[in-house]
Amino acid sequence: MNLTVIILGLYNMTSFIIRVVMLCYVPLRHEPATAMAWLLAINIWPWGGLILYSLFGSTGLPRERIERREMLLRELGDSIKNLRARLFENLHHPDLDDHHIRISYLASRMVDMEPMPGNSLELINDTKAFIDRLCADIDGAKNYVNLLYYIFSYDEVTERLFHSLESAAGRGVECRMLVDAVGSKVFLKEHARMFEEAGIKIAKALPIKLLRRTHSTARYDIRNHRKIAVIDGKVGYAGSHNIIEPSYKNKAKGLHWHDLTLRLVGPAVVQLEGVFHEDWYVETHEKPSFDNVDYVLREVKPEGNSIVQVVPSGPHNPYQSYQRLIVAAILTSKRQVTITTPYFIPESETLHALETASLMDVRVRLIVPERTDQLIVGSAARAYFTPLLDMGVDIYLYQGGIIHAKTVTIDDDLAFLGTSNFDIRSFALDFELDLILYGRDEASQILAAQERYIYNSRKLCASDWGKLPLVKRTFYGIAKLFSPLL
Repeated sequence: MNLTVIILGLYNMTSFIIRVVMLCYVPLRHEPATAMAWLLAINIWPWGGLILYSLFGSTGLPRERIERREMLLRELGDSIKNLRARLFENLHHPDLDDHHIRISYLASRMVDMEPMPGNSLELINDTKAFIDRLCADIDGAKNYVNLLYYIFSYDEVTERLFHSLESAAGRGVECRMLVDAVGSKVFLKEHARMFEEAGIKIAKALPIKLLRRTHSTARYDIRNHRKIAVIDGKVGYAGSHNIIEPSYKNKAKGLHWHDLTLRLVGPAVVQLEGVFHEDWYVETHEKPSFDNVDYVLREVKPEGNSIVQVVPSGPHNPYQSYQRLIVAAILTSKRQVTITTPYFIPESETLHALETASLMDVRVRLIVPERTDQLIVGSAARAYFTPLLDMGVDIYLYQGGIIHAKTVTIDDDLAFLGTSNFDIRSFALDFELDLILYGRDEASQILAAQERYIYNSRKLCASDWGKLPLVKRTFYGIAKLFSPLL
């Protein structure tokens, strides 16, 4: 018998076995849409699909990481309760509208963080202004600086931030950087050691190994996508800016990324710091110290009138908390919903919420970049444009660069801002950090930024979109089939 025939026969037999086994296995571990996408990939190429599934199929976290987090929460349980009690001694109970109470209650149930009154907010949209503001706060630091960002890059824009960190470390300020192992791989390889030698503590978030899982992650593309800065427990930053120049190393052929970050002063900073400490502990085993609690509590006091709720999310949370909050908020809307996101690959629940809002005569506006830095993801997003237009959604294609700001405004008194994209990856896989802003003054700042994006966009016309060439429509449709895996 010819060797080629034998090999071909073995390949066909094993391919058939893989298809049958995975048909029994995959639907038990995933939602129907995700299961169907995986089974399609496995059916097209059984061996390739099997390898990809072994690398990226699991959405869970390793038992060691889960146990480590649970151990931290148990060990710090009493300390956290005492901290919360003392924190609220000088704070009034947030005065929320009835429909906001429901949203805040849902968030509290899922992430165990309450809405915090007494904050002062500053919205920053320019990358240079963001870096300048952060540098000024680091230059004024007395005790510690904690930074967690998906991307750190040492370049002509961020260079002065690292110099500020070196200077702070030199005068005895404890400086810590939690750096995603994939998002910041170039920084870790080329620059991290230099700053460690200057006294800055640097830890990798979710380190990966090519041929084996680590204690941190069960699949290689689960990433820590959060962006947090906390200085002395007094000042915090959260939003979509990374520590990189705005062209992202010319990633999109000269286009600049447009982000939004909030600088916070007030009690909500304590919640940001709590998220940082949890992530730092899981990666380093260094338990947060409460020796400086008295100092923090003295420094953190009401600084304004804004009510802010911090919402961390990630694969450790069984609720897909951010997606549930967005769906719930959309369903409370009465007049208008506006969304900005670089990537729009919604789940069916989100689409149904948008359709329900539209049927209730709520104006729904979606702002996405005209050009995208990711071909497959951008193509999958465009496959949703037809049903959205049929719903009556206004789609605006931003022409001023890459919209990287992730925002949602509901009517004129509720807003979301943070790191979560409007896609399945952010909803279910990555570690994200978002803020809920309650009140007209707070929402108006986000809404004003959204209006500026609309001014620099072209509105997608349903008639023009219907003339899309068949080849493009087919490509978008194929990309959509695999969107649950992106």
